[in-house]
Amino acid sequence: MRALLEVVMLDVADPDASLRFYRDAVGFDLDVDYAPSPTFRVVQLTPPGSSTSVQFGVGLDVARGPLRGLCLVVTDLVATRRELLDRGVEVSDISHKDADGGWRGGYLPGIDASRTDYASFARFDDPDGNGWVLQERGHQTDVQTNNEKL
Repeated sequence: MRALLEVVMLDVADPDASLRFYRDAVGFDLDVDYAPSPTFRVVQLTPPGSSTSVQFGVGLDVARGPLRGLCLVVTDLVATRRELLDRGVEVSDISHKDADGGWRGGYLPGIDASRTDYASFARFDDPDGNGWVLQERGHQTDVQTNNEKL
């Protein structure tokens, strides 16, 4: 089977508050806000550069309760965390895999010193407790590409 993950549906209590959070605080792009009746509304937003969107609203068939472990991959975790904090999003401190002797699931505080792909993380929740993980990948490539442009 070949399939693309295009939409993750979220259970939210207040679609307007969630729209403001994802668009204004987190910086997702608004794709759709369609409400043909008081009993049906669909709001869809997409992280810039992503092919997968989040969707929520009223009258949708959505599993109840918060989702955890939604992952956003970023090339500069430090800058992304700072940007989100500046926008009013409560983001955890950065931690990285404790890979000394092989990774066994432990973490240490701070960014991975080598900026290794998939090694550094920070977390935040939306107003309804849907949990997001920020994960750094491509930092070295991004730095190299930017240096080459200079």
